[in-house]
Amino acid sequence: MNTVTAVATAAAASTTTLRLPIAGMTCASCAGRIERALAAVPGVLRANVNLATATADIATDGSVATPALADAVTRSGYRVPERTFDLAIAGMTCASCAGRIEKALRAVPGVIDASVNLATERAHVRLSSQVDVAALIAAVEAAGYRASVPVADSAGAPANAPDQEADAADARERRHLWLALALSLPLVLPMLAIPFGVHAMLPGWVQFALATPVQFWLGARFYRAGWHALKARSGNMDLLVALGTSAGYGLSVWHLLAGGHHAPLYFEASAVVIALVLVGKRLETRARRQTTAAIHALQALRPATARMRRGHDETDIPLAQVRVGDEVVVRPGERIPVDGRILEGRTHADESMLTGESLPVARAEGDRVTGGAVNGEGRIVVETTATGAESALARIIRLVEDAQAKKAPIQRIVDRVSAVFVPVVIGIALLTLLGWGLTTGDWNQALLNAVAVLVIACPCALGLATPTAIMAGTGVAARAGILIKDAEALETAQRIRIVAFDKTGTLTQGKPALTEAIALDGDTSSLLSHAAAVQRGSEHPLASAVLEAASLFPISRDIIATGIRAVPGRGVRGHIGANEVCIGSERMMRDAGVDLSLLSSRAEALFASGHTVSWVAASERGERPRLLGLLAFRDTPRAGAREAIARLHALGLRTVMVSGDHEGAARAVATQLGIDHVRANVLPEEKAAAIQQLRQGGVVAMVGDGVNDAPALAAADVGIAMGSGTDVAMHAAGVTLMRAEPALVADAIEISRRTTRKIHQNLFWAFIYNVAGIALAAFGLLDPVIAGAAMAFSSVSVVTNALLLRRWRPQRTSHAIES
Repeated sequence: MNTVTAVATAAAASTTTLRLPIAGMTCASCAGRIERALAAVPGVLRANVNLATATADIATDGSVATPALADAVTRSGYRVPERTFDLAIAGMTCASCAGRIEKALRAVPGVIDASVNLATERAHVRLSSQVDVAALIAAVEAAGYRASVPVADSAGAPANAPDQEADAADARERRHLWLALALSLPLVLPMLAIPFGVHAMLPGWVQFALATPVQFWLGARFYRAGWHALKARSGNMDLLVALGTSAGYGLSVWHLLAGGHHAPLYFEASAVVIALVLVGKRLETRARRQTTAAIHALQALRPATARMRRGHDETDIPLAQVRVGDEVVVRPGERIPVDGRILEGRTHADESMLTGESLPVARAEGDRVTGGAVNGEGRIVVETTATGAESALARIIRLVEDAQAKKAPIQRIVDRVSAVFVPVVIGIALLTLLGWGLTTGDWNQALLNAVAVLVIACPCALGLATPTAIMAGTGVAARAGILIKDAEALETAQRIRIVAFDKTGTLTQGKPALTEAIALDGDTSSLLSHAAAVQRGSEHPLASAVLEAASLFPISRDIIATGIRAVPGRGVRGHIGANEVCIGSERMMRDAGVDLSLLSSRAEALFASGHTVSWVAASERGERPRLLGLLAFRDTPRAGAREAIARLHALGLRTVMVSGDHEGAARAVATQLGIDHVRANVLPEEKAAAIQQLRQGGVVAMVGDGVNDAPALAAADVGIAMGSGTDVAMHAAGVTLMRAEPALVADAIEISRRTTRKIHQNLFWAFIYNVAGIALAAFGLLDPVIAGAAMAFSSVSVVTNALLLRRWRPQRTSHAIES
């Protein structure tokens, strides 16, 4: 083979090709621009963009990661379509494991990013549509771990209940733990008796017989995981335990074989360290499972079967077989299996586990019900409107799981530390060994001190500090009716300084109520009778308010209006007997020549206080219309809104109302509720700009109903959408409140502050523990057994501290869900 051929062959062998989908191209010049952008990326050998197939074929020298290519496409004005995929990961033991799996997944061509959560044991992968899932699983397995596609349940949410394999593994670990303790106890008891003058050390070969199965059978998991880490040119907690205990065990075997009767043996140190680490792992696993209690509680709300009605027959069928449009019968005391609308019956539904509302809610024919709620006293028939993954319950579960799976920004710092943690610890252990051995000449003690350094170091505490707090915080928030979209929103919410509110539907009920009816002749009953007759059948919010007020007032029910017609932007007209009655705005009255002077001063006062005023006039055929009176409407504040604003002020926050309503109405509500600043006459498309201006004064949260406010919710640092059980998928918001209660805003900020505090506490103690522990061990002040015990319980203490968040309850305890 000549030199040129050899070089060409080597180049071809080192070339990596990748195909990326491209979105947004419209012509050949688009393809050319993307090709030039990709070719400019260092390491790209050539790029060819196909406009017809909307793909880019890229050849690289193997040093280019997919995110760099995707960024180049984005900078050129186009995008790489993404999809996300979750993998269940098994075999992780510490933060270093999570980092190694992330590195392996990101190396797969087509993977844009990967995030591994140690607490949930899930990998969240962002990838282009060209990536095969088998390649992801193979990458994880090559790194020394196991990966599988999460099994979906009938509602489309990943099933988290332990399967038979997990139960078997749990039982096996429990047996190994008890065996390790039983074998280690005879080794450590004589050591504990020495301070009391009792010398009952076991013969060396008996110690060997007891310690060997602990070291190589019950401790085999540490060797396997450590070996996988070494093959991946990395390190983890298992490697540290394997190195430390093997050193102590090996030195003991050497002394035993050398035959020295008085040579020290350290079998008890290696065996007890392994037993204590197994105890710590067992406690840690149990505590971590408690952090997912919120998810399991939500999943438990879904019944396995539903009672289907077909004609006159009722049959129990699996929930997965129910389809949209099917009629489902729910008896008193049963859980409602599907989202739907009540066709028959009335009841009270207990929705506490879904919305946090502790009191049952009245539901009648035509009302919507949510799957997972408990039917109260009535038998109801429900027409199914959503099942499976589209049900409100499944979407809530997905939101909580997504929030628990994503990493907080502060976790990136921890990941960088974890990446170098194990190599640094091994380096310190070697320095300890050489330092003590060379300065004192006592290599036995030098080795024990090095073992203590290896054993005390705990990357697990660092890896669990953030995710366990996030899981506990988002879980308890979900139980209170607060859905937090991701960890970034949780971390940002604790820094909020300004809370901006939309007015209508957020701070107010969102529907006007008739607050005043003034008849010029003093006959309020007649005025309401005429107004109700003309507006009966209208869908306008003001008409609904008139009809609702009229139903509570002693009016004449015999008055019937005919020839009713709406006047767009003005009001409505109709005939009652020989009179034409018109109800509408001041402009409508002036166009008709109605004299408003007798009530104009009162109307101005009402308008200034935030009311909407409608005028009522009547005229006989051919005559000038005469004024009958006016109707004043107001959108009343929500119950507890004033107290909610006061709580925000108590938290040191400024409040702002951003409303499209006129100045008078907005200021009247703001004054009534105690809001600091008002921005009125702001159109929906202008709200985002108003939020951007507010952000100059600090971190801003925008609270809206999620309909007109989506741009403003997205523009804020934290968007808080007020919704209901059927409106949880508000993608523009970082936080969704399941009940339309302003008090939940302060609750959301409070739980975010508490969770962030727990994260900081955990990280502080995890760092301090490792720094202080390694230093004490290096200076010979820690026995390996004590070091092993400290390491075993360090991660347990971090998880336990995070679990304290589960004791949190909203200040308004009537809306908290009891455990």
